[in-house]
Amino acid sequence: MQEREVLGELWDVIGERAENPSAESYVSRILTHRKGVDKALEKVGEEAVEFIIAAKNGDDARTVSEGADLLFHFLLALKAANIDLADVLAELEERRRG
Repeated sequence: MQEREVLGELWDVIGERAENPSAESYVSRILTHRKGVDKALEKVGEEAVEFIIAAKNGDDARTVSEGADLLFHFLLALKAANIDLADVLAELEERRRG
């Protein structure tokens, strides 16, 4: 599966869980947490630290795992902040061409 397809599908799932919250859904619990966007941002911070430690320690498997966690929680934070992934990708594309 292409990287863009994976990100797109994950973004769609996050959007669906945001629109149809469920107590069983981790995504829904983060997005509806009483702390609001702060909860999603806390998770980004936690995962960033774990990623940094894994990379610093040269633990490739752990770095991949923590990188996935970081990317996932970054997407959750975007959704919590009402920012569309397409806008972030467009910014990256613009920087690449600039």
